[in-house]
Amino acid sequence: MKEFFQDFKDEFILNFVDGNMWKWLVDGLKNTLIITLFSLIIGVAIGIVVASIRSTFDKNREVYKRRGGWFYYVQWCLNALAQVYLTVIRGTPVVVQLLIAYFIIFASSRNGVAIAVFAFGLNSGAYVAEIFRGGIMSIDNGQFEAGRSLGFNYFQTMIYIVIPQVIKAVLPTLCNEFIVLIKETSVAGYVGIMDLTKAGELIRGRTFSAFMPLIAVALIYLVVVVVLTELVKILERRLRVNER
Repeated sequence: MKEFFQDFKDEFILNFVDGNMWKWLVDGLKNTLIITLFSLIIGVAIGIVVASIRSTFDKNREVYKRRGGWFYYVQWCLNALAQVYLTVIRGTPVVVQLLIAYFIIFASSRNGVAIAVFAFGLNSGAYVAEIFRGGIMSIDNGQFEAGRSLGFNYFQTMIYIVIPQVIKAVLPTLCNEFIVLIKETSVAGYVGIMDLTKAGELIRGRTFSAFMPLIAVALIYLVVVVVLTELVKILERRLRVNER
């Protein structure tokens, strides 16, 4: 037992203390959280726009078609573009999208964190869009009619009446998307970004010891996800209380 603890201590010192390599994990965690947070913000912005376009067209397709004119064709084109975006983004791996963003779209830039935020934000937007679209489609048509009775047009009804209700309804799901996004950013190291996973890999490459750094990375991810999961549960309980 004494030998075990001595070996554990030696491994710990080798992997984290010598050369202050523990700072790599701290920097990696910071970049992981930054990428995740700003990617989700971009994803929510894209998701709201795409979901509004798709749900507006789905709910008013027949009305727009009967009226005809340029507005119908504009709505049709926007809906088609939104569907292409969703198909492409959801149909290709996020790591491939990251590589395309880094080596093709922003080949002249080496700001890896900003490029990762763009790539993951674009990816997250497709999934957030479907979350919001489901929330919008679940809103009773009476809410839209109430908005019209107040003198709002369709877009004003969406902004002032529907979207606030949808955000409240999908907020727990968005928080879960945030948790999923944290784990998805583990592929950021493919383009040399110092995220948490990359930090563990660098330590492993320096010490030739795989167990300690990789287990440390896994535990950090686990702690972050557990904490966020508990926060989501608290949020869901408060939302249920407010509904009562």
